[in-house]
Amino acid sequence: MTVPLEVHPDPAAAARRVASLIAERMRAGAFTIALSRGAELLARLTEEDVSWPEASVFQVDERIAPPDHEDRNVTQLDAFLPRRVFRPMPVEEPDLETAAARYASELPGAIGLVHLGLGPDGHTASLVPGDPVLDVTDELVAVTQEYQGHRRMTLTYPALEAAREIVWLVTGEEKRDVLARLLARDTTIPAARIANTHQRIITDSATVSGGS
Repeated sequence: MTVPLEVHPDPAAAARRVASLIAERMRAGAFTIALSRGAELLARLTEEDVSWPEASVFQVDERIAPPDHEDRNVTQLDAFLPRRVFRPMPVEEPDLETAAARYASELPGAIGLVHLGLGPDGHTASLVPGDPVLDVTDELVAVTQEYQGHRRMTLTYPALEAAREIVWLVTGEEKRDVLARLLARDTTIPAARIANTHQRIITDSATVSGGS
């Protein structure tokens, strides 16, 4: 499977391109999207001409931490989007497995568009190297082991593979090598194991060239 690659002049231009794609889909009618962390993208989304109340916005993943914790992804969503338009993952509940199952039950059969990022270690969403969640095949949302100080709630491979479209935003020279592995479909990294055939990667020239 070959994933199309778009290269833009800089990270801001790449973020604007992803924002314009999301806005285009939303303007076509009621739409469901799942967003990852990314202040640059969220800022660009607020500049687009879209009707947010007609959209259903879910989270791709979330750190299990108190509601005011600075590492929470929902903090960025709150900064840019009206709370009424998105559905935060219920990571504050005592029974996380039940909470994950309930969140999964709220998802549509196929999310319209999923925005993904890429970590330097090859993770995406909170599908991180070595975690048992990588082997989940019968749940759409699951809870990970601890990673970088937090357990997380995340969409699983089945949820991502059912999505109608996946758009990656990958910027930063430190991502050059792992982006090459994603493009080569190196399935030793979690990101490359997503089998959805409707994917595209949007990046910037420095990430591809390493600034050379």
